[in-house]
Amino acid sequence: MPRPRTNRPGHNAPDADAEPTPDPVELLPPQQRATLDRALTLLRDRSPTAGALGDLPQVTVPPSHVKEACLACRDDSELDCRMLLCLACVDYQERFELVYFLQSLARERTLVIKAAVPYDAPSLPSVADVWPAADWYEREAHDLFGVTFSGHPDLSPLLLYPEFDGFPGRKEYDFYDYREF
Repeated sequence: MPRPRTNRPGHNAPDADAEPTPDPVELLPPQQRATLDRALTLLRDRSPTAGALGDLPQVTVPPSHVKEACLACRDDSELDCRMLLCLACVDYQERFELVYFLQSLARERTLVIKAAVPYDAPSLPSVADVWPAADWYEREAHDLFGVTFSGHPDLSPLLLYPEFDGFPGRKEYDFYDYREF
């Protein structure tokens, strides 16, 4: 039976014989790698960073460029990302990440665009006019996490009542009556 790792200094170092962890981008299948390369070329003026989310190509852009990046990916004839599959907000406590899953139905490809916003002032441009499906996703992120989407036509509460105090999707939210049994 292997011995568990300890937290003592020098005991958590990787094994000297262990293979280095491969870059996730290098593990992408050829079609996804081509999608990533095209997105990076298309967004080169918007400070993109390459990555992979599982087997999906991922591009991270600054929040100020997220709408431009989404428009470029939608309007590009090679990427043809005409569908927003999902928009998710992830709470990392020091920041939020907005994750946009874009789909090209004609090319059968998916592209992930990410943007990180600061925890204390989460704001970025709305993409509701790029994809109408973003409307409720953005309202949900506003309701649960307090993320503001500039240019959104109506950020009224979607899931919570208007007088609700706080943002229950945040990890810091205190659930007063919660008890685990």
